[in-house]
Amino acid sequence: MTTHNGHEGHAADLRFAGLPGRPGKIIAVHLSYPSRADQRGRRPAHPSYFLKPSSSVAASGGAIERPEGTELLAFEGEVALVIGEPARRVSAEDAWSHVAWVTASNDFGLYDLRANDRGSNVRSKGGDGFTPIGPELIDARIVPPDALRVRVWVNGEIAQDDTTAGLLFTFPQMVADLSQHFTLESGDVILTGTPAGSSVVAPGDVVEVEVDAPGVAGAPSSGRLVTTVVQGTASFDASLGSLPAVDDTQRAEAWGSREAAGLPAEPIASSAASAPGVLTPELRAKLEKAPVAGLSQQLRKRGLNDVTIDGVRPMHPDRKVVGTARTLRFVPHREDLFASHGGGYNAQKRAFDAVGEGEVIVIEARGETRSGTLGDILAIRAHARGAAAIVTDGGVRDYEAVAAVGIPVYTSGAHPAVLGRRHVPWDVDVTIGCGGTTVQPGDVVVGDADGVIVIPPTLVEEVVDAALAQEDEDAWVAARVAEGHPVDGLFPMNAHWRARYDEALQQVHTPTP
Repeated sequence: MTTHNGHEGHAADLRFAGLPGRPGKIIAVHLSYPSRADQRGRRPAHPSYFLKPSSSVAASGGAIERPEGTELLAFEGEVALVIGEPARRVSAEDAWSHVAWVTASNDFGLYDLRANDRGSNVRSKGGDGFTPIGPELIDARIVPPDALRVRVWVNGEIAQDDTTAGLLFTFPQMVADLSQHFTLESGDVILTGTPAGSSVVAPGDVVEVEVDAPGVAGAPSSGRLVTTVVQGTASFDASLGSLPAVDDTQRAEAWGSREAAGLPAEPIASSAASAPGVLTPELRAKLEKAPVAGLSQQLRKRGLNDVTIDGVRPMHPDRKVVGTARTLRFVPHREDLFASHGGGYNAQKRAFDAVGEGEVIVIEARGETRSGTLGDILAIRAHARGAAAIVTDGGVRDYEAVAAVGIPVYTSGAHPAVLGRRHVPWDVDVTIGCGGTTVQPGDVVVGDADGVIVIPPTLVEEVVDAALAQEDEDAWVAARVAEGHPVDGLFPMNAHWRARYDEALQQVHTPTP
């Protein structure tokens, strides 16, 4: 037999009809298919996981509720592995022998709840009926782990179609990796990730998932795992926990792209990903030498007066800061908004997880000094990701601990209160106001002991070259003053002194015969 019917012994609970028994635990892999990783824009170096409750399992032919007040219920067709012999610290070479069966699964997720506890996915992926599995079990002994295929149909139209050849992480690697952390027990289920094509479904839609091995003798198959989406009627109680909330980022990820979600293409100006090309190594080196005061002077000459982030002081005044802006916006505290946006994987955490090497996290706190906007844990995260600095016109908690992390921080001062006293973390990588100036993602941020200045990317090369030229001129004038010359006529230079400076400059740039 190439398949195993799991109905025996489950007359009392048909949720587990597609399995040999109720699993003790269900472990799901975040990313494993190259097509999905490329769609997400990241290829992890190692597998990562989350747990799903066994109460979320459902059998083929069942229904899944989309809760009232939500919009982003998404399917993910996956290969499910069912553990036979318990596995503890097994090698990758031996790992597949501990897998007894393979079958189809659907790792449904509700993106409306994703930000609330992202990473754990407890609420967004743990609901009743959110893990259909079955209907038939394929004997793992007859199928190589890299010879499987997973396909998904929505209302009869193919939506996902991929194979397990060329995965980022092989199935034996997943089993061996998990087994070095805890025992995989008989009946445990591993959901092995989904390929590209996952998207949103609505009430009335029918989703079918099949796993098969077309290149294996007999072409063993799980059969089609069928789930119908229905509309739920129960609502969530805001007095008990955070409510569902969506934004364009969640819509784009749930649908698979901004285009599929019906959203306009993201403007270049609001995408910090476009910024790194602005700062070439040569340009960054020039900015390292140019003082903020000199840059400010050159921007003023070009009509830009409101480009300094006022009211902030450096925790490391001896450090020079050069980077491109990643922005984080806090709005004033309001209890209902903090309930929906303050918990879980909120905008603050997303900003510190997303900041890249050489980037500066700039935080809009509206000059509100009666609360912290970050503490040592987030400072450590930014430092570990190679961020150039953090700038906030609000307070910093754990001030001494943050200073000890070593990442340059500009702040309005120390305050012991937590974020929720005055702020709601609202959005990332949008145009913000910080210290009285507007900051856009991708703007060039430069800081020293004098303060922080924001330079539009289109002006940065012109401004820094002019600032360095002015520094050379000021150094020459300072040398003349040190020789005893009066300031009048020299600073600023009149025609006589300008001619002498031009002559000196010419001598410097004239090659020696």
